[in-house]
Amino acid sequence: MNRFVSLRRRLCRQAPRAAFALLALGMGHAPMAATPPQAGAAPGIPDTMQQRVAACTSCHGAHGEGSPDSVAIPRLAGKPAGYLLQQLEYFQSGQRRHAPMEYVVRQLGPAYLRDIAGYFAKQDVPYRKLPVPAVSADTLRRGEQLVLRGDSTRGVPSCVSCHGARLTGVEPMMPGLMGLSYDYLDTQLVSWRTRQRAAEGPYCMGVVANRMRESDITAVSAWLASHEPPADMHPAPASAQTEPLPGWCVMGKSGADR
Repeated sequence: MNRFVSLRRRLCRQAPRAAFALLALGMGHAPMAATPPQAGAAPGIPDTMQQRVAACTSCHGAHGEGSPDSVAIPRLAGKPAGYLLQQLEYFQSGQRRHAPMEYVVRQLGPAYLRDIAGYFAKQDVPYRKLPVPAVSADTLRRGEQLVLRGDSTRGVPSCVSCHGARLTGVEPMMPGLMGLSYDYLDTQLVSWRTRQRAAEGPYCMGVVANRMRESDITAVSAWLASHEPPADMHPAPASAQTEPLPGWCVMGKSGADR
C-alpha cells in the first residue's frame, strides 16, 4: 500500500498546474463563445479544441501521449472514445477518485466531455519505452500466464479475453493495456482492489483484482510493461470480441463495466 500512497501523492502534485489551466480557460457548462472584444477590453479566449483540452494536455501531453515527468500519468491518445468518456463521467461523479481530474471536469457538460473524449481517441502519436523494475523470470512467466490464459484455479480470466487479442483494447469501451507504464498498471490494479476506482453494477475489475495475489499484480504489470506495443495500436472493432464476458461482469449504462 505504501507504493500506492506514494504514487497518488506524486499525481496530486499536478493539481495546481491543471487547476490554473482550467481557471485560465474559464471552462464551464457551456462552450466558450468566440465574441469580438469591446474597445479597450482584453481579447477573448478562442473556442478551439486546443483550448478546450489545454487543462488535459498540461498533464497528459500535447496529444495525450502521457506525461514525460511522471510514468503514473497515462496515455490518452488512441483509447476508445466510449471508454474515455466513461472515465471522465466517473471522475465527475466521484466513482473514480483523483483530485486534479475531479476538479478539471467538475463543471463540464455532457457535450463538452464527448468532445474531449473524441479528440483524444483520434490522436495517433508514437509510444515510448518506459522503465520496468527488475523482476525474476518466474515472475514474468506468471504474468504471461495471467495475461494470455488467466488462472482458472483462482477464477481469474485472461486479460486478452476482455482487452483484445493484441491487448490494444476493443471498441467501444475496453481500453488497451499495451504501452502503459509498470507504475500505472500496478497502481490501477491496486486501486480496483481498494475501491479507489469504481464502476457501475458488479465490481468487475475489482473482482478480478481481488482474486489476484499481490505478486500476481506485480507479474501482470511487469509482463505488460516489458513488451513492445504492436505497430497498430488502434482498438479492435467490437465484432472481434468473440469470447463472452464472465457471467459476473455485465454491461453498465455507459456501455461496459470497466
